[in-house]
Amino acid sequence: MLDQARPVALLIARITLGVIFLVHGYHKFATMGIAGTTKFFESVGIPMAGLAAPAVAALEVVGGLALILGAGLPIVGTLLAIDMLGAILYVHGGNGFGAEGGGYEFVMALGAASLAIGFTGGGALALDNLIGRRRRAIIAPA
Repeated sequence: MLDQARPVALLIARITLGVIFLVHGYHKFATMGIAGTTKFFESVGIPMAGLAAPAVAALEVVGGLALILGAGLPIVGTLLAIDMLGAILYVHGGNGFGAEGGGYEFVMALGAASLAIGFTGGGALALDNLIGRRRRAIIAPA
């Protein structure tokens, strides 16, 4: 029973996490704008904010989409976890643990979830798994 539920649970987690990152990245482009995101990054001391702002926004949009699709999961999961580590170090770490006070609780959970999804295969309908199955079928001896 557990083995049957695992792929569906990972699918739900992967899509949910992907939507969160996609919306956060989109917000940096559309609501704050890259100029506003850059100003914010400068205000919290992120190095090379002019490069970091569009890079982080793009990572969160592309990474969110990759999570939703289940593509490139180990790489995307690692990059998003590093992104969240930066968010903890530069923005949330000084605010304590609790998310209600701007603390690192939520971003720590996002980072850990990114790694977990990235290194568990992504569950049902993950492109990484579907492509891997197809490759194995092509390579397998007849």
